[in-house]
Amino acid sequence: MHIHILGICGTFMGSLALLARELGYKVTGSDANVYPPMSTQLEAQGIELMEGYQAEHLQPAPDLVVVGNAMSRGNPAVEYVLDQGLHYVSGPQWLCEHVLQDKWVLAIAGTHGKTTTTSMLTWILEYAGMEPGYLIGGVPKNFEVSARLGGSPFFVIEADEYDTAFFDKRSKFVHYRPRTVVLNNLEYDHADIFPDLAAIQRQFHHLIRTIPANGQIILSDAEPALDDVLSMGCWSPVVKASLDPSSKQTDTPWHVELVAEDGSAFNIYLEGEFQGCVRWRQTGQHSVSNGLMAIIAARHVGVLPKHAIDALCQFGGVKRRMEKIGEVAGVTVYDDFAHHPTAIETTLAGLRASVGKQPIVAVIEPRSNTMRLGAHRALLAESAAIADQVIWYQPAGMGWSLDDVIEGHPHQQVCESIDSIVQQCTGLPSGTQVVVMSNGGFAGIHQKILNALAN
Repeated sequence: MHIHILGICGTFMGSLALLARELGYKVTGSDANVYPPMSTQLEAQGIELMEGYQAEHLQPAPDLVVVGNAMSRGNPAVEYVLDQGLHYVSGPQWLCEHVLQDKWVLAIAGTHGKTTTTSMLTWILEYAGMEPGYLIGGVPKNFEVSARLGGSPFFVIEADEYDTAFFDKRSKFVHYRPRTVVLNNLEYDHADIFPDLAAIQRQFHHLIRTIPANGQIILSDAEPALDDVLSMGCWSPVVKASLDPSSKQTDTPWHVELVAEDGSAFNIYLEGEFQGCVRWRQTGQHSVSNGLMAIIAARHVGVLPKHAIDALCQFGGVKRRMEKIGEVAGVTVYDDFAHHPTAIETTLAGLRASVGKQPIVAVIEPRSNTMRLGAHRALLAESAAIADQVIWYQPAGMGWSLDDVIEGHPHQQVCESIDSIVQQCTGLPSGTQVVVMSNGGFAGIHQKILNALAN
């Protein structure tokens, strides 16, 4: 059977392609932008990638076209599929019907931290010998690929609230029917499809409605937006956790205590009993929270906290999540996926706690649909304020100016070309930490900065 995937280099669709390939299907795909790390792992699995959305890519006709949610009416490939009457489905629907049936699905949802928490939980189950299947919207370093079928009933999935397809406007995660659900956090995002936070909360409650009574919902005690979701109706047990070690609330049995201020070491407590200490390469309060959520979810399927803690001590991280790309002349360059003010702020805060007074330069591309629409523009300058220097990239056609955003922030500037940003980074002193933040390829600027430093 031949499956062709439209939008194959998206993090979800690329992972889905790997699962289809593992099931024995012939898999091809097309995308407007083909770039690593997704393109690299797809090609390594023998999946043919095509640039653009030409009708010729669908000739001869595949048995099934899986349509990514980035596709819309007017796209040449979409129009050809409809005109020719080709058989098509959404990615989440295909996943539900061909992979998730009869699985114990563990889903990680929330505005931030989905990819990392999913990677952590998958690694914990793998470390425990449970051979989980998984689909992750990124490339975890503890595994060779971002998705696999696995060898057990357990399947871990990154559960996105973005819409399913141009013909199915429900959130993706309503298709997954999970038994264990982590709700990391909830903020306003995806301004291109959601008018306000309440609209997103409604989708999260649709997810809550699918969880069985013998399932489990895991969340922090500091997420009022999620409390509002649960107040709409909840039929499953809820387990809460706190990052405040002094919390005495009876409904928060899990707590953490920082051993290192930067989050590189922290103790875990369950009902006041010490479970162990996580010492790892991750930093930041957000990483601590992600790790705690993964430990709790793993316990729901039988992994003891001690074993989960041992696993996290060997967690390698995820590509494009504060991934060190290289170091030249004492200047370190990182690649990070942050594309929301909260993610920018927490990532930089974690780095600051780790490197102390060493200079931090943040290079940020406001690439996501929400960013380009300006929904968070009032929060951008402050989100990066902890950095010593901030360089914002003004992409063509964004429709509003970043110059207005940085007014009153003398250490922040706007550049309209990649070459100009690279030039700004060439004279940096030894010890500088350069964090490049974008949810896209950013024209390979990370390596260009390293090459410029070397020259």
